[in-house]
Amino acid sequence: MHVDDFLRDSAERSPEKEALICGSRRVTYQSLETQCRLLSDALTEAGVRRGDRVAVVLENSVEAVVAIFAILRAGGAFVPISPATKEEKLGLILGDSGATALVLPGERLGDAERVGSRCPHLRTLISVGPPPSAAARGLAMLRFEDVVARGSARSAVRPETRVDLDLAALIYTSGSTGRPKGVALSHLNMLAAATSISSYLEIREDEIIADLLPLSFDYGLYQVLMAFKRGARVVLERSFVYPNVALRLMADEKVTGLPVVPTILALLLRLDLARYDLSALRYVTSTGAALPVAHIQEFRRRLPHVRLFSMYGLTECKRVSYLPPSEIDRRPDSVGRAMPNTEAFIVDEGGERVSAGVVGELVVRGSNVMLGYWGLPEETARVLRPGSLPGERVLHTGDYFRADEEGFLYFVGRRDDIIKSRGEKVSPREVEDALYRIEGVQEAIVVGVPDEILGQAVKAIIVRRPDCHLTEQDVFRHCSRYLEELLVPKHVEFRESLPRTASNKLIRRATPGEVAE
Repeated sequence: MHVDDFLRDSAERSPEKEALICGSRRVTYQSLETQCRLLSDALTEAGVRRGDRVAVVLENSVEAVVAIFAILRAGGAFVPISPATKEEKLGLILGDSGATALVLPGERLGDAERVGSRCPHLRTLISVGPPPSAAARGLAMLRFEDVVARGSARSAVRPETRVDLDLAALIYTSGSTGRPKGVALSHLNMLAAATSISSYLEIREDEIIADLLPLSFDYGLYQVLMAFKRGARVVLERSFVYPNVALRLMADEKVTGLPVVPTILALLLRLDLARYDLSALRYVTSTGAALPVAHIQEFRRRLPHVRLFSMYGLTECKRVSYLPPSEIDRRPDSVGRAMPNTEAFIVDEGGERVSAGVVGELVVRGSNVMLGYWGLPEETARVLRPGSLPGERVLHTGDYFRADEEGFLYFVGRRDDIIKSRGEKVSPREVEDALYRIEGVQEAIVVGVPDEILGQAVKAIIVRRPDCHLTEQDVFRHCSRYLEELLVPKHVEFRESLPRTASNKLIRRATPGEVAE
């Protein structure tokens, strides 16, 4: 079985059932399947072959969903990229992935043309929306709307034999070096994750899931995959910018499932939820960062009929553990135990399993564990190490945990300095690189500081050059120009010096989220 079979099988079972609600558009499974086959044919005709990477740079939309399934149907692997990604980083990801095709809004074709010199493999552009004024030089052009208006697919036959070990996706995630790393996932990896998660969430055919998270974020992506696997319905929104609008939509559509990150939950709890009919809501899931215990308790008080799943995972294996809702009141600070078909255990520095209460590194084994980091064999070897079975590799997460006597896991801290803001990873190095481009910056360090809404907020601590009059507003303006909104510091502090070790290395953290004075 392959990931794109989720859509095909559901279309065969329930062709006229609404699969996707996006703004004013309500699309059936059969319509999505037809568009998928048409675009798949077009990609195959354009030269996309098994294992080829095809990047998708679109807002949450019907077109984004169709593109993902069509790429898989053509035998390719999709590379979801946030539409907020700036041109420089877009070129880096396209070049690193070796993408042969790119799906993007028509108004961004200029970006594709400018980064084309760094992407020698790029041959085809598929534009969505208004026709572009001119085609990018040297690249074949397709328009999504023209492709899906053909009327019928030319062929439903897959161009090449496929197996579930084939590459299905490259999902780029920031690492401690600041350079985005492509997490390579096979069909088997994604099938295993989707099957396990939908199993413990008990996702049903009559589920209606509100997806307010970007499809470029694997948490948002899997809401569509799991819903289509079960033949359920997805209410797909661009974002959670207007919470009141989202809540009204959830009430109108009788939403039963809602995935959130701690940021969204914090915003929800600031509202008068009693104003909205959320009686159909069956469950809420949270991952991306630890849920504050106070927020869990407030949520339980205000929506006692809703099952709350606190979870832990990382892109390299999608999900590791979940806390059964029946345990949420007893141990709200736990992220539960390993999900079905996954084993999670804690080891010391020598790789030996530790006893209850002892802090060590969390290790994960299961079919959901990634193939590796794309084109980075040394970094892959650092995290995927030999397991107990011949030929097996297990994932060393780099995160510190402890477990209680009953095997419930408790997150302690991260080995690296990655900041979790809005449930997404922010690399300090990437922000620091932008800060060092500012004239007048002598030294800079970026840390995460506690924030009630964001989980962690990005804070820049800067040493100015002598006689420099750099201000906070100068820093904000520069970062807003060169970085995605998520990476722009919320706080800026100027200091005379930064703390260093005896060997003259900068000390990033003294305690979690704080720089040593």
